[in-house]
Amino acid sequence: MSDVEQVEAANTAMYEAFESADVDRMARVWDDVDPGGLVCVHPGWPMLRGRDHVLRSWSAVMAGTDYIQFFLTDVQVSVVGDTAIVTCTENVLTEVTENPVGASAVVATNVLVRRADGWRVRVHHGSPVLGRLVDE
Repeated sequence: MSDVEQVEAANTAMYEAFESADVDRMARVWDDVDPGGLVCVHPGWPMLRGRDHVLRSWSAVMAGTDYIQFFLTDVQVSVVGDTAIVTCTENVLTEVTENPVGASAVVATNVLVRRADGWRVRVHHGSPVLGRLVDE
């Protein structure tokens, strides 16, 4: 597989871990070489730094989500050396405890690093799409 294909697979693995609500699987997706350098911004949340905070946040989000499915569109991958940047639109179908099933869109940037055993997530930043600014 090419670097781009490997990065796409690692990126997809993060969303699959979330969809399956598998905290252990999510932990394997995130980098563990420099735990303090991990960053995660869930839509509407403050920035979280450090592996422990990031993984606890995923546990909390998974615990409060009855159902979630992602359809990624506009996926762009850029690989420079041992760093990759993935931008995409997360088209989300979800049901959370407090709300009925709904659909929404989130734009995301994921930064991954190459490790001996594969690509790992270092940064995830998701921002909700509130409306269209420009007609396409």
